[in-house]
Amino acid sequence: MKSILFVCSGNSARSIIAESIINNDHSDAFKAYSAGSNPSGKINEDIKEYLENVKKYNLKDYSSKNFQKFIDEKTEIDHVITVCNNANNEVCPIWPNKNQIDHWDIEDPVSKLMDKSKDQKLEIITKTFNNINQHINDWINFEK
Repeated sequence: MKSILFVCSGNSARSIIAESIINNDHSDAFKAYSAGSNPSGKINEDIKEYLENVKKYNLKDYSSKNFQKFIDEKTEIDHVITVCNNANNEVCPIWPNKNQIDHWDIEDPVSKLMDKSKDQKLEIITKTFNNINQHINDWINFEK
């Protein structure tokens, strides 16, 4: 089983979504983790509600944390995937094995969620989820 660390600046949305997709839909071949280069300390409430209530994912053991935790604990990671440009620029210089790193430029949904109706939020989050899910499926097919 290969392990993947998804990294985003805040670790509150995109990396959490990616981690939950892998751990819920591809757990037969992968174990996913997520972290942030500058974590917010909590999962975005709209993202959390979507993943738990719409996708029916269990986020009990999920949290927003710094990627340094995985380096300090010497967690064996087969792949690191950054899901935002900021994290890509911050992570690459310090991650121990640079050839483990892939980058996906996923637009930040959190900045778009403010002052939106419930339906608008659902549309924004669904679009982000589907984008990340497509990246994951393409990446898995490439890895095979």
